[in-house]
Formats: sequence, C-alpha cells, structure tokens
Amino acid sequence: MIYISTGGIRHQSAATSARSFYDHGIKAVELSGGSFSPTYETDLKSLAGDMVLQVHNYFPPPEKPFVFNLASADSEILQCSISHVRSAMRLALALNRPVYSFHAGFRISPKVSDLGQTLGKYSLLDRNTALFQFGERVIQLAEEAKREGVLLLIENNVSTKANLETYCEDPLLLTHPDEIAEFMKEMPSNVKFLLDVAHLKVSSKTLGFDLVEAHEKVKPWIRGYHLSDNDGNVDSNDPVKESSWFWPALNPQLDYYTLEIYRASVLELVEQLNLVGQKINKLRTFAD
Repeated sequence: MIYISTGGIRHQSAATSARSFYDHGIKAVELSGGSFSPTYETDLKSLAGDMVLQVHNYFPPPEKPFVFNLASADSEILQCSISHVRSAMRLALALNRPVYSFHAGFRISPKVSDLGQTLGKYSLLDRNTALFQFGERVIQLAEEAKREGVLLLIENNVSTKANLETYCEDPLLLTHPDEIAEFMKEMPSNVKFLLDVAHLKVSSKTLGFDLVEAHEKVKPWIRGYHLSDNDGNVDSNDPVKESSWFWPALNPQLDYYTLEIYRASVLELVEQLNLVGQKINKLRTFAD
C-alpha cells in the first residue's frame, strides 16, 4: 500500500485533506498532523469504508499542542506523550488499520515552535539515559499494543549539521544505523522500524556513514518506509526522483510506503504516487 501523508497540510483537518485526496483518486492516506478537530474520529470513520487510513506520530493532533517525546525527562511531557500513543492506537483500531508509527525520542525538551527548525539550545539528557528511558517506555506501550493487536513502528530521527553545531553532539535518538540496530535488537516482536529515507540521507551526510550500508544494517527490522528526497543538508520533503538513492535498496515486499512530500499540488502527488508504484512493481518483478 502506498500512502500520501497529510503532514505538510497544517491549515485544515486531516479528514478534510483526506477527502480532497479521495476526490482525486487517492485512496490510501497517512494521517499526520493537520489542524485540531473535535470531530476527527467521527469524520475519519466516515471515510474508512472507502479509504485506507494509517495513523502516524503526532496524530490525532491535540487541542493543546505539545512536543511528543517518549524519551522526555519532563513528567508532564512524558504523560502527554504516553496518553497520545494510547489515543493513536485506539484510533488505528477504530480505522481498521492496527499499525501506529512514531518518531524516536529526543535528548532535549524543545518548544513546539522549534519543530521542523534548527533547534534552540536546551540542556541535554545523557544519551544512554535517554535511550534507556525511551526503550523502557516503548516496551511498556508495546505490552498494551500486543493485547490490542497493534503493531508499533519507530521512525528514525534526522541529524542536521546545524543541530550538531549547536550541541557539539547529536541531541536526537536513533539517527545513526549502529544505534538503531542495537536499539531494535532489544525491542519485543510487535515493535518494528519505519525508515525515513530522507532523514537517513541527511543524517548520513552529517554523521558520515554510508547510506546503502546503513540501510542494510537496519533492514531486518524495516516494516515501512517514508519516501521523499532532499539535498542531503536539510529534510526538505522534496519529491522523489528516478535517480533517488534508495530505489535499489528498497524492500519491495512490504505494505507500508508513505510519500511525505510537502508544497505539492494534489495532481503532483498523484504523479509521485504513480512513480513509486511503478518502481515498487518493477522491484517486485525482479525479486520474483
């Protein structure tokens, strides 16, 4: 299944965006962000019979915004984050797509206004402590997810040169393939990995690792992909191209590929959808 993300559309609800996509023939949508709506569940359930709706990260968007971070040392942020995961899992079940994917945690407690920008200067939590806390919380939530029959997917963060210069070390978790692999080895069977190929591209340039080797290292845990492209410096959510780095490496046998393209018209998104479909079908043919 190839999804189109609502993540780049912030001025309206995800249900409104999904309806617009459906009117243009797009029937698989990843719900990610969008404006708060008190009727989001009812609105989405009305679409679920005609569309496949996948719940991702900061969805459903809360009425009072906060920074979702399961590694946080702030008790209020942590409780908000845990409650959010539970709400997202309930929604995923209600929409008949029992998969919930979310970003790895941070070693800092940024403001909502920092997200998608160069991070401001905050105190850093010890890396090993942050990894341990994030892992313990994921395992706790995985137990609840298993009882409900929900698969959890963790997405890699993106390490940028600007953030590295600000902190002199990486303030985010799960940006390097070695750390991702070591972390995933400790996760229960219903916790897998969502690889954002654009995040990996920027992190590769920032941290100095090989992209293809990185993909191979984390491939055993990959159950989904986020697809977009960039110049290697910033996660700009540009369209994918015929020459995008990840095509030869991509696992074509999955059922979760999301185009996370921003600043594009619906018609451009349809073109992107067709390109990804052609590429995956070709890869499956070669694999057979």
